[in-house]
Amino acid sequence: MEILRIVLTIIFVIDCIGLTVVVLMQEGKQKGLGAISGMADTYWGRNKGRSMEGKLVLATKTMAVLFMVLAVVLNMNF
Repeated sequence: MEILRIVLTIIFVIDCIGLTVVVLMQEGKQKGLGAISGMADTYWGRNKGRSMEGKLVLATKTMAVLFMVLAVVLNMNF
């Protein structure tokens, strides 16, 4: 059981580092003055799910869920 805990801890640390990097790579959510003139409704604004930003958001959600699950599992006394 101790080997499993070590492996899960290593995965947890890698996930923490990866989650930090992915969050820092994302763009800010402020629209600024571009929202006034309609810049937010461009092709990239409408198709954000297919862009790199959409993939970063999906990666953030996935890594956050993995972070929470591993945190709960590692705090259990087994």
